[in-house]
Amino acid sequence: MDILLVDGYNIIGAWPELRSLKKTNLSHARDRLIEKMAEYQGYTGYRVIVVFDALYVKGKEKKYKQHKVEVIFTKENESADERIEKLAIQLNNRTTQIHVATSDYTEQWAIFGQGALRISARELLNEMNMINHNIEKDVRETHEYKPVSRIPLSKDVAEIFEKLRRGQQ
Repeated sequence: MDILLVDGYNIIGAWPELRSLKKTNLSHARDRLIEKMAEYQGYTGYRVIVVFDALYVKGKEKKYKQHKVEVIFTKENESADERIEKLAIQLNNRTTQIHVATSDYTEQWAIFGQGALRISARELLNEMNMINHNIEKDVRETHEYKPVSRIPLSKDVAEIFEKLRRGQQ
């Protein structure tokens, strides 16, 4: 099993779309990141956990699932980096590969020590763009080859019927 741990605010600060959204509405930026991570999870099959610092949301630790993505707001005085390191240790076993999405250099070295692999914010964005491109391509191909009738017809016969339907001969 593969698990992707995401340093939420680090990714928001690094991705242009989310960074500009953060300036107007931080909550929307968080929701958009979670939506994107849900797409990532659906396409790759990874278990995705997004961790946000308590820096912007004070109080007790909060955990919930949104679009099948696990979301954690750390408790007060606990950074996302600390929580990600703890999760990397907790979740690491022989059958699990931990990936951590962050561009925080110090955090990258810390998670290497836990046996996790790192993905920079830019690499994750590039991977997301590739995934979106592949999804669009798959949808386009599905629509192109979708049969218009319930009876399977060869392409030539379907063209003849289409001409007849349009009154062309």
